Amino acid sequence: MSKSQNLRTAKRNRKDEFYTQLSDIEDELRHYSSHFRDKVVYCNCDDPRVSNFFQYFAMRFEGLGLKKLITTCYKNRSMDLFSQHDVEQAIRMEYEGDQDGNLRADPHEISVHSLQGDGDFRSPECIELLKRSDIVVTNPPFSLFREYIAQLIAYNKKFLILGSMNAITYKDVFPLIQGNKIWLGYHTGAREYRVPESYLGRIARIDDEGRRFVKMGNTVWFTNLEHNKRQKEMILYKSYTPEEYPKYDNYDAIEVGRVDEIPKNWGGRWVFLSPSWISITPISLKSLGWITM
Repeated sequence: MSKSQNLRTAKRNRKDEFYTQLSDIEDELRHYSSHFRDKVVYCNCDDPRVSNFFQYFAMRFEGLGLKKLITTCYKNRSMDLFSQHDVEQAIRMEYEGDQDGNLRADPHEISVHSLQGDGDFRSPECIELLKRSDIVVTNPPFSLFREYIAQLIAYNKKFLILGSMNAITYKDVFPLIQGNKIWLGYHTGAREYRVPESYLGRIARIDDEGRRFVKMGNTVWFTNLEHNKRQKEMILYKSYTPEEYPKYDNYDAIEVGRVDEIPKNWGGRWVFLSPSWISITPISLKSLGWITM
């Protein structure tokens, strides 16, 4: 089974339990440090008792200058990350920083609160938590990505989330990218996710502790936070000629095969026939007219 088939299998079976590794979170988040000072971070698809997102922000709370960290998840998570038994009560956890000087998030410093509902990110109480937050960082269910991103946009939230690279082709997501409301994060490419034993797709490896991992080659970070790679200047070296860059009969644009082939003296729109550019570069295209198909 291919990497893309892994994702399709998960979508068909609603197996969205792809758990992000701490190393991947660290690699991406280090490019956004300046955004977090005095901010409330909300991880609304993460079991706060085992989430690597919670672990990352708790460990770096003082260094990032955070104001508060809030995490919630759907109630069928438990202390055993991959338990198949439902938990009777969904919870949220809040952390407001070190109190005893040891620079660790100790249990007595983390407040635990029961949720009235099931902890779904669409529930009224989770929406209230969203309203109180500044930045959302998480790995949401891939099968609900459209609803998830729509909610973030509706409430005008800053965010850094993981999703399928195919999401760029969704009719309700692509206009957001085209309108410069969201863009790709710093890192793209294949990464491994931890999965439960019930996962039906191909397993990439099993570590010494028996934990199972699947490799996904088509997941990327989506964000509306600025990062320095996005602002990197694109050096164009090719010049436009009608022979090399044909125009469409029914659309005012030229066809471009690769990012580095964008003509430097063309001021109109250009078209890619696939979204493969995502895996090449997430740098800024703000000054260029573009579309993908």
